Amino acid sequence: MADGAPVVAHLFSLTPLRRIVKDYFMICDSYYQAIRSATPSQIEAIDMGRRGFHDEGSRVLMERLRKKVRVDFGYRARLFTLICVLHWKDS
Repeated sequence: MADGAPVVAHLFSLTPLRRIVKDYFMICDSYYQAIRSATPSQIEAIDMGRRGFHDEGSRVLMERLRKKVRVDFGYRARLFTLICVLHWKDS
């Protein structure tokens, strides 16, 4: 870094998150399709499922980072979102 502070890197495999990220993308697609034609209660049900996958992904991420860094729920959720964005492939 410019100020001479040491930079720390934490390496870990994202393989345990692969299935969750894939499922999260699938339910996000369902959610965006539902917005166009589904009833509000159907949209809400899909959104609850979407949030469940997001929470599961952030929980797995926290377990993977547990021995390396301390993270709170908000941080781990934002970090999971960032990982998803970085793995987003245009279909």
